[in-house]
Amino acid sequence: MKHKTGHIVLISLIVALGGFLMGFDASVISGVVKFIEPEFDLTKLELGWAVSSLTLTATLAMIIAGPLSDRFGRKSILSIAAILYALSAVLSAIAPTFIFLVAARMLGGFGVGASLIIAPMYIAEIASPKIRGTMVSFNQLNIVIGISAAFFTNYMILKFGQSDAEWTKVLKIDAYNWRWMLGLEALPAIIYFVALFVVPRSPRWLIMKGKEEEAVLIMKKASGEEHAIKDLQAVKQSLESDTNKKKAHLREIFSPALRIVLTIGIVLAILQQLTGINSVFFYAPMIFEQSGLGVDASFSQAIYVGLINLVFTILAMALIDKIGRKPLLLIGVTGIALSMFVLAYGFNSATYTITNETISSLSSDLSTYELKSIKDIEFTSDVDFKIALNDALGSSVASRYESEILPKAIHLNSVLILVAILSFVASFAVSIGPVMWVMFSELFPNRVRAIAISFVGFINSVVSFLVQLVFPWELTNLGTAPTFLIYGLFAALGLIFILTKIPETKGKSLEELQLFFQKKLSDSNHNLA
Repeated sequence: MKHKTGHIVLISLIVALGGFLMGFDASVISGVVKFIEPEFDLTKLELGWAVSSLTLTATLAMIIAGPLSDRFGRKSILSIAAILYALSAVLSAIAPTFIFLVAARMLGGFGVGASLIIAPMYIAEIASPKIRGTMVSFNQLNIVIGISAAFFTNYMILKFGQSDAEWTKVLKIDAYNWRWMLGLEALPAIIYFVALFVVPRSPRWLIMKGKEEEAVLIMKKASGEEHAIKDLQAVKQSLESDTNKKKAHLREIFSPALRIVLTIGIVLAILQQLTGINSVFFYAPMIFEQSGLGVDASFSQAIYVGLINLVFTILAMALIDKIGRKPLLLIGVTGIALSMFVLAYGFNSATYTITNETISSLSSDLSTYELKSIKDIEFTSDVDFKIALNDALGSSVASRYESEILPKAIHLNSVLILVAILSFVASFAVSIGPVMWVMFSELFPNRVRAIAISFVGFINSVVSFLVQLVFPWELTNLGTAPTFLIYGLFAALGLIFILTKIPETKGKSLEELQLFFQKKLSDSNHNLA
């Protein structure tokens, strides 16, 4: 039996590489934004579009990936996703224009959306019930590892570009640093595509297509002959039951009977993104530069974000069935709100001054004469300081040199900023990050669960897209402190909702939860009457 478990573990790990690619693809852009903004002379909204465009097509892919996998098979769709990842990486790396880059990123978004839906579905269909939860969790864990890997490789490419080694000059890593950051993903994507040849087709899908003999052979490898026969009959009965049932429609989730659970699902879906998590994941080096760190330090500290995210995601997996969903949400969202308020305070306390020392330390190719017009003027707002830089240097030159000038002009407690950002990531990773998806699977009744999760997942993705799109614009037009204050206020409102409206679902069967919400709805209607 250990041999069979080892086989399933291997298959699950291979399939879960889709999660790694998703995490890598989503966050590798964090190291790229600093370089593409001046190279393509982007506005702040264009910069946001370069980051968020992947999420847009991923959202579309999430809608169509399930039906496509029913028609062509889980394995086939995952193989196509691997090809899309590789193509997106190569095309992004050679992008000659901003439009080309966005199109290449959007191509990768289809791979992201497909692997996000299909990888855990495939693992759930091939793993035995005893180990299914752990096997499916590999995918979420790999997403987090992929995010961490992207931060690390971005930093290493930056360091290699500064090296005197001959091979780095031959490969032009310094000149093409952001292109190498994006292109590197092609390697794990190709490995994923090749490794999928080892993966069998989903036994449940094979049974759906009438290929029972092949399905049984795969099930025997997974759980042994006795269990395989039982599982075959169970799957056939389930499929027959599903065939006889009338399909659920989207309008059913808006019925009065589901009003409470749908409200909880929508609020959690929106709250998870309005706390600003993808602003941190996708713009981490930019945020650290705003706190006065140089380019190298901002990239290296982004690695801490990835590591903290990984450690606290594992902690959440260990605690969620022990202390429950609601305590994790309360602890984590409290931490998120406090961290964002500290960030707002820290950036609000910052001052910005151009001195003679600042001017003398800047690049020799930057004409510093214009900066003398704002020399020794103390600015208390990052927005006012950036406006002054634009007026002094012109918007194009200011955009190119902002990341060099800002760390040398700013005065603030950078340690406080670092601690607050890492506390925010830890709070998110141990709470609403993973807990939201667990609660989605528990809140909705069996009949509408799939369509309800798709609906709230769609809302989550749309809000994520909008947050990523407007973040650079917010920093420029509202300022760093107000931006983080807004995130903190949303977290505080979410905390009140969690405290007053969300029940504990730990240890309750899906049927018990359904009865609980029916009683809540009945009590609510009675009070209104």
